[in-house]
Amino acid sequence: MGLVLDTSAVVAMERAGVELPDALRRLGTDDLALPAIVLAELLVGMRLGTGKRRIEARRAKIDELREATRVVDFTAEIAERWANLFAILERGGNRIPANDLTVAATAAHLEFSLLVSPQDEAHFRRVRGLNVVTWQPE
Repeated sequence: MGLVLDTSAVVAMERAGVELPDALRRLGTDDLALPAIVLAELLVGMRLGTGKRRIEARRAKIDELREATRVVDFTAEIAERWANLFAILERGGNRIPANDLTVAATAAHLEFSLLVSPQDEAHFRRVRGLNVVTWQPE
């Protein structure tokens, strides 16, 4: 089964000081997906960074990530899944942030697990049937 990467997991890897390619290899799957919204969030983090070296280092990490994964666009089929999940969560009083719902809808559409940070963003667990995996530093 494949794995969708959430921004929180990528940031946790960076903060832990692990080399991204090594960390991704240790996940045990070659089928890694990066929702386009996660790419956008990472690019925002890069652009809001300070200092030329830091910005360049972040850009290099994003480029490594893009080489190691496939970027998944927000398609009409994922939009249908997003709308369905939104309605279910809204009716249950369990709304989650729109970007995270996009990540969850992408994972559900692909039938992949979702990798999140060690803090395990609990709102992802509100999505019934979504297999949430917590990244742990070794």
